[in-house]
Amino acid sequence: MAKPHPASHSPLSSLSPSAAGAVRILLVEDNPANALVAGLFLEQMGYEHDRAENGREALESFAAGHYGLVLMDLQMPEMDGYEATRRIRAMERDTGRAAVPIVALTAHALSGDREACLAAGMDDYLSKPFKPEELRACLTRLTGVPRPAA
Repeated sequence: MAKPHPASHSPLSSLSPSAAGAVRILLVEDNPANALVAGLFLEQMGYEHDRAENGREALESFAAGHYGLVLMDLQMPEMDGYEATRRIRAMERDTGRAAVPIVALTAHALSGDREACLAAGMDDYLSKPFKPEELRACLTRLTGVPRPAA
């Protein structure tokens, strides 16, 4: 069994405030209402984002785009967030691409879930429903780009 891929990203702390807007996020969420809420939070914080509705779409978008962070739902049709994350990490290794922070989004905050997310290669974990300030703190911590309160 392969070891989890440790994230080798570094915060984007060298970005100027104007360049910080260039941090693009891939939002992977199959539920339209959850995607709408998360997308609004991101927009209010000044982040640009694209959406994928399942793990397969996430892989296609990730391969074609340049993202500073991925917000990954765990339970989705076609391919769950765990498998999508493992494949993204493999893609990064195979292409020599720097690891991008991946944050798990889940409504199931059970004992052991956080550990399973980290073992799959994710960097952090947010339980749904999350508050804007929780999302902001997580994104700031992982990108190194502070965002003002909305």
